Amino acid sequence: MLNKITVLILSIIIILFSNIAAAEQVSLENPYVAIKEIAGNTFDRLAKDQSVINDDPNHLKVVVEEELLPYIDYKYAALKVLGSYISKVKNIEDKAERKNEYAKIKRFIGVFKGYLVTTYAGVFTQYTDQVVKFDPAQKLDKKTKVKVGTRIVEEGKPDIRISFKMKKSKKGQWRAYDMVAEGISLLDAKQSELHGIIRKEGIDHVITLLENKSKLPIQAKGK
Repeated sequence: MLNKITVLILSIIIILFSNIAAAEQVSLENPYVAIKEIAGNTFDRLAKDQSVINDDPNHLKVVVEEELLPYIDYKYAALKVLGSYISKVKNIEDKAERKNEYAKIKRFIGVFKGYLVTTYAGVFTQYTDQVVKFDPAQKLDKKTKVKVGTRIVEEGKPDIRISFKMKKSKKGQWRAYDMVAEGISLLDAKQSELHGIIRKEGIDHVITLLENKSKLPIQAKGK
């Protein structure tokens, strides 16, 4: 069930990004502007590289790594997914054991990054054309986290509410770390899915699981 939810949420990301005009560069000083520009650059690149993608769907991973990943705070997202496991590691008294567990967390962040790349690349083969409307930008004031609201509009169907969670870095740059579709958080869903596996099988098993998934080849739509 959770895997289906994850695919649904990621599919909505692709729908959203497919309807925005291309932009030359990304401004990360404003989260509302950033979302539009990141999306525009991504789909401009997809159009440009379409012949390469047709010959080798795995090129979609390159597009994601170069156009999307720099603007996703995957490190923060990975730590959010681990959640209480981080606290458990912090409370380990033995220094050598704690150091070893921190090394595993660092490795988890790396494979989670690869997992996101493969997941996004796979969903890019399935997007369809729909209309996306952005909620009005809100005052940022001194906020360091905001939600950028959108609506997916399709004739004859109810609107789908989407919110991108954005986090401001110490350098003043905004990056996405989660998306909530109709009240369902991508990170919460992934956290629920993986925590049970970590408890039963350990983090090493989860790392191997995500690593294997990240290495899967991208299949073109219909194949």
